[in-house]
Amino acid sequence: MKSAIFEKVGDIQIEDIDMPKIQAPDDVIIRVVRTCVCGSDLWAYRGLTEKPEHSENGGHEAIGVIEEVGSDISTFIPGDFIIAPFTHGCGHCAACLAGFEGDCQNHTDNFSSGIQSEYIRYQHANWSLIKIPGKPEDYSDDMIKSLLALSDVMPTGYHAARVANVSAGDTAVVVGDGAVGLCGVIAAKMRGAKRIIAMSRHEDRQKLALEFGATDIIAERGDEAIAKIMELTDGAGADAVLECVGTELSTETALKAARPGATIGRVGLPQNPNMDMTSTFYNNNIIGGGPASVTTYVKGGLLDAVLSGEINPGKVFTKSFSLDEIEDAYEAMDKREAIKSLIVM
Repeated sequence: MKSAIFEKVGDIQIEDIDMPKIQAPDDVIIRVVRTCVCGSDLWAYRGLTEKPEHSENGGHEAIGVIEEVGSDISTFIPGDFIIAPFTHGCGHCAACLAGFEGDCQNHTDNFSSGIQSEYIRYQHANWSLIKIPGKPEDYSDDMIKSLLALSDVMPTGYHAARVANVSAGDTAVVVGDGAVGLCGVIAAKMRGAKRIIAMSRHEDRQKLALEFGATDIIAERGDEAIAKIMELTDGAGADAVLECVGTELSTETALKAARPGATIGRVGLPQNPNMDMTSTFYNNNIIGGGPASVTTYVKGGLLDAVLSGEINPGKVFTKSFSLDEIEDAYEAMDKREAIKSLIVM
């Protein structure tokens, strides 16, 4: 089968590799229908994080059809159309029961990788996979895109809003205009925010943020951005802040944008290991976040919201490619020619 391989910095190739096999009783084999490139995949592609040359690629988002199930699988059968969350919770440990399966306490292999492939082995599938009614051919291309968004970016944006405790009537600031940040705008609106300030310097992303529910756009960065936020909030700052990037600048912006007592939800993979927390102490700010609770949120309402047309997160996919065009898909995101690159199998 074909699979994307990380050759070296700036070079993703397609190779023929062996088909995956059932290795554990709770495994399933999935034929991938759609996958994509995540912003976090770009860290290694750009050389910002270390990754061994000629190694499994890091893609982790997919929808597909189950081909084979392990002996312990009781909730799915071959032929089921499913969302494959990038987190693999067990559903019954303390973390999963609290709705934080991104930190499942029973699985050490709790995250997907190598998903930019024709077929994948998915571990711990019994609880974590989500069944989609019907078959892929029952859905429009636009709906398929939104279903794929439920494997990561939409639940991750929702996680930022949940952890930030966005509530009815709040002013929320969303730091980051990638797919996760844009889905954070959707989530803030779903949770009742009255004012949603999206931070973006790119016209196409600004337009989508406004379509998703943003009330204000701030294109400035750094201290100029904070001054704009304070102007819009009469000097108070935001009730909730969604940090959806992970860089030092985005984290600093999120901390400064929050009013005293506000909560900051962080879902951007942190790139700054040393963070001064002094300001958060004196402002009584609450900081939380981490890997998203994909299964919890999708089963808890996001799938229904997509199927009913209430939300359309698939609009973050602005360019489509075949698996053979994987290098082009990465380049399009690296050059900001695409918000998120879709891979059609």
